[in-house]
Amino acid sequence: MISGIGALQFKSSIGGDDAVTSLLQGGATPSAGGNIGTSFAEALSQAASKTVNTLQNAEQVSMQALKGDADTRQVVDAVMSAQQALQTAVAIRDKVVSAYLEISRMGI
Repeated sequence: MISGIGALQFKSSIGGDDAVTSLLQGGATPSAGGNIGTSFAEALSQAASKTVNTLQNAEQVSMQALKGDADTRQVVDAVMSAQQALQTAVAIRDKVVSAYLEISRMGI
């Protein structure tokens, strides 16, 4: 089974979320202090959580198909959504690493 990333643990989600369009959306919820925005760390955490949930959903649909409870179309949709979510997460990681390397090369 797909587990959390590093020390973080995420709840599994069963649903038809489109991973690419919803990966970074939905993070701006008002808190008790009235702050409307989210921090960068929270946005990355939510994106990672949604990616893991999408991967877990694809795994569950694949297991259902092996049992005969899901058709091929559902499996293809879930796997394609998981692939897009994973590609998005890798692209975000690459940009973060690139930005870090650029900042580390700056002179003081």
